Amino acid sequence: MDSSAAHRGASPAIVIHPPRGWAALDLREFVGAHELLYFLVLRNLKLRYKQTALGAVWAVLQPLLSMVVFTAVFGRLARLGSDGLPYPLFALAALVPWTYFANALTVAGNSLVDQQQLLTKVYFPRLLLPLAAIIAGLVDLTIAFVLLLIVLAWYGIEPSFRLLAAPAFTLLAAVSAFAPGIWLAALNVRYRDVRYVIPFLVQIWLFVTPVVYSSQLVPQQWRFLYRLNPMAGVVDGWRWMISPAAPAPGAALLISSGAVVVLLTVGLYFFRRVERSFADVV
Repeated sequence: MDSSAAHRGASPAIVIHPPRGWAALDLREFVGAHELLYFLVLRNLKLRYKQTALGAVWAVLQPLLSMVVFTAVFGRLARLGSDGLPYPLFALAALVPWTYFANALTVAGNSLVDQQQLLTKVYFPRLLLPLAAIIAGLVDLTIAFVLLLIVLAWYGIEPSFRLLAAPAFTLLAAVSAFAPGIWLAALNVRYRDVRYVIPFLVQIWLFVTPVVYSSQLVPQQWRFLYRLNPMAGVVDGWRWMISPAAPAPGAALLISSGAVVVLLTVGLYFFRRVERSFADVV
C-alpha cells in the first residue's frame, strides 16, 4: 500500500505564510477578537493592582501628590503663570491626562515583551496587546477626572458645557499614547534597551508638554514646532474645559491632531511590517 493512498483520508494541511510588504489591517479579525481584548484589558487591570494595599486609590494619589509638589516648586517658588486659574487646579487639569498618557505609553511599550508567553503560544492580532494597555488606563483616567471635578468645586468654579468635550480630548490622549506605544512595543521585542529608554522618554516628554507651565510662555516662532507634540493639544484642551476665560485650542489642536494621525499611520505600517518576526525574536 503506497503512502499516497494511506494519506488520502487525512485532512489537507494548511500552511500559513506571512504576508510580504504592507499587510493591511483586517478589521473583521479585530471584531472577532473583541472578547480577547476584553480579557486582556481585565488582565491589565488585575496585574496593575495585584498585591497593592491601596489598589485603585493610586489613580487619585498619583496626580494629587504631583499637584502638591508642582504647586510648591513651580507655583510658589518659581511663580510660573497659571492662565488665571489657581495653580493647583492649573496643574491638576494637566496632570490628569498626562498621568494617563505616561502610564499607558509605558505599559503599551512593554506589552509584547511582558506577555511574551502568550505571544509565542497562540496566534491573535498582536495589536491587541498595546491596545489593551491603552484601554485599561482609561479606568484610572475616569477616577482622576472625578478628582478634578471635586477640586473644581473646591475652588468655586462651576462646571460648564465645555466638559462635554472630555470624551474627544480623552480620545486624543489615548491615540497620542497608542501611536508611539506601538512603535516602542515593536522595537522593544528586538532591542531590549527600549525598556530603559521609555522612562527617560516619558520624563523628557513631560518637560516639552505644558504641564507645569502655560503654553503661552512658548515663543511665537517656536509654537508650530511645539504644537506638533500631540499632548500639548490635549493639555491645553483639558485646561480650556475647566477655565471660563481660556480661549479655544483652535489651530493648536488641529496641528496636534494632525501630528498624531501621521505618527499613528506610520506606526501601524511599521508594526505590521515587523510583527511576523515577533514570535521568533521574543
